[in-house]
Amino acid sequence: MDEIMNCIEGTVETVIYQNEENGYTVLKLDTGEEEAVTVVGCIPGAAPGESLWVQGAWTRHASYGEQFKAEVARRGMPTGEKAIFDYLASGAVKGIGMATARRMVEEFGENALEVLENEPERLTAIKGVTRKRALSMGEAFRLQMGMRRLLDFLTGHGLPPQLGMPLYRRFGDRALEAVRADPYLLTEGELAVAFGVADDLALELGFGSDHPRRLEAGLTFELQHNLDNGHTFLPRGKLLYATQALIGVADAEALDSALDALTARGAVTEEAVAGEEACYLAPLYDAEVEVARRITAMSRNELYPPDGLEGLISCIEKAQGITYAPQQRLAVELAAQRQVMLLTGGPGTGKTTSLRGVLALFEALGLETALAAPTGRAAKRLGELCSAEAATIHRLLETRFDPRTGQLTFAHNESDPLKADAVIVDETSMVDISLMSALLSALREDCRLVLVGDPDQLPSVGAGNLLSDLIRSGRVPTVRLTEVFRQAAESAIIRSAHQVNRGEVPELKNDSRRDFFFLRRPDPVHAEETIVELIQKRLPENMGIPSHQIQVLSPTRKYAGGTASLNRAIQAAVNPPGEDKGERKFGPYIFRQGDRVMQVKNNYDILWKTQDGLEMGMGVFNGDIGHILEVDNRRELITVDFDGHLVEYAPDMLGELEPAYAVTVHKSQGSEYRAVILTALDTAPRLLTRGVLYTAITRARELLVIVGDEGVVARMTANNRQSKRYSGLRARLAEEENSSF
Repeated sequence: MDEIMNCIEGTVETVIYQNEENGYTVLKLDTGEEEAVTVVGCIPGAAPGESLWVQGAWTRHASYGEQFKAEVARRGMPTGEKAIFDYLASGAVKGIGMATARRMVEEFGENALEVLENEPERLTAIKGVTRKRALSMGEAFRLQMGMRRLLDFLTGHGLPPQLGMPLYRRFGDRALEAVRADPYLLTEGELAVAFGVADDLALELGFGSDHPRRLEAGLTFELQHNLDNGHTFLPRGKLLYATQALIGVADAEALDSALDALTARGAVTEEAVAGEEACYLAPLYDAEVEVARRITAMSRNELYPPDGLEGLISCIEKAQGITYAPQQRLAVELAAQRQVMLLTGGPGTGKTTSLRGVLALFEALGLETALAAPTGRAAKRLGELCSAEAATIHRLLETRFDPRTGQLTFAHNESDPLKADAVIVDETSMVDISLMSALLSALREDCRLVLVGDPDQLPSVGAGNLLSDLIRSGRVPTVRLTEVFRQAAESAIIRSAHQVNRGEVPELKNDSRRDFFFLRRPDPVHAEETIVELIQKRLPENMGIPSHQIQVLSPTRKYAGGTASLNRAIQAAVNPPGEDKGERKFGPYIFRQGDRVMQVKNNYDILWKTQDGLEMGMGVFNGDIGHILEVDNRRELITVDFDGHLVEYAPDMLGELEPAYAVTVHKSQGSEYRAVILTALDTAPRLLTRGVLYTAITRARELLVIVGDEGVVARMTANNRQSKRYSGLRARLAEEENSSF
């Protein structure tokens, strides 16, 4: 049931807690009743003495009783000498303490704040206040008033006050002026306001429907939005058509001119690529060109193999207690002879064995090698397989966040390259074009690069079709492992994955000797009940697999058998409420101590630390899975453990977390689980594809259980439809190669 919205107003009595980074505040509000009201919400810079009107809902805190959760806040400056004194004495204005506040009120009375803002030099009349200090106090107050007016503007137009802090970080005291001049900047970077919301604000502020800035903003929004669909560019005609539909502008020529203006300014780059008039956002164009240039240069670079290479490989085989198959040996040999190579293959084809061989070769050659993967779980798995340290690509490059631009930056780049002599990247199918460009820019000119991945898995969430484009270009030295080894072939999981990849429906028979089972449950309610039973009882008791090592996957978030419904059911079964467990409600979720959760957006400036506090760093990324270590209702914090990295979430950050007992197949990329339960129920056809089924199957290490309808499994196997991605990398690689002749 929706919370009932109420309004209360009064004077701020005390501020109990305030987060300066995000504006989250806990305060006591004197409403004239016998007891002050506890108000929580985003109210940056709130201080005692000021008047406050808030709209929101009454809630009951587990430890602190009744509170008012503010969704909208409007503030007024304190009036009357007592309120002004309380405000200034609270430390709300930098440089003003209790003694100075008292003297200001004694000297200027109710005009103290007006003098502070408009005539700060008059403060020198107060004993001990120099001109320099007076001007400094006046500047601090004007900055605070700028934030106040910005927040009043935002809430007055129905925008969330949480936008205030990032806007102020980016524009300072010009933030309100910047938003008034260009409401469409709210759609950019970390602000991420929906285009329709920014557009409504612009129209309220008097922007005409054919205003050039509106047309340009619509065009750039379409390009930005389609990055999430995997496109690095859009053909000019499709871009114009989509934007015209978005903003409803009738004048096609004006839109055409707006696109030309963006191109002239360099915000959009237009170029003929693969038979299309391709329109790129400038950073994506630069990334694609850089990847093509650097990969081509590295592909041409043939290295002198070390003397006695065959003997060296034989020594590695002996040390590892194996004999390489011909393709595996070829992979190790190629790593010795070429600066860049691709190593691909499906499950059971020996990628891990080949990878260990390449790593051992690099170590024998005295090369310092860095291991990396796109996600934390993939990096952890890579490190375990290779018995070596591995990191996410973001952490390898040392991610930083520029609050002025809202953009991601990296410490390591062409100016400060990595010290590594070689870099091995696993799960390359998940790497988008921007991240690959950043990685290549951080490699020294002579650094070797080995890219490992399975091209039959789902492509990256971000823009581009990197691994597929590199393979199909034929320009990069590639070893594709195809032989499924006998021991691997005994696994029904691996056999089924290859059957699906060939377009054959996997064998849906049950045998106690198999590691793959199918439970026919075409009814969604019955399917959900079965999944809960499997996690809670059958797999732990019969297979010896504890519930925390079982991952439920679904093609969809919504509908029957989707992750939203499954998460609620599984949480209730495996982590029910308890007196010893803290919990917090946020939106549709209840976050409870012990819950498995997933980070659902990149957060580059969030702080993490290890449990012993000896190591700290920045950044938690989309798809990272952890568990809730503690729900501290006194400090209003939830602590999540992401594989040893502890992160504290304030209430306003909880929108970045979701329950992860069940996750979509797309979100599971790069991860491997001891046991996987996959739902196969009817849903949107675009989600029931061969790539989704193949990716889900290959996430299971020891056990796979499909619960649902065999007809859905058959339809998924038959549906090899792949969404087209507009990417120019393959064509650019061909152009770069041809340009050398």
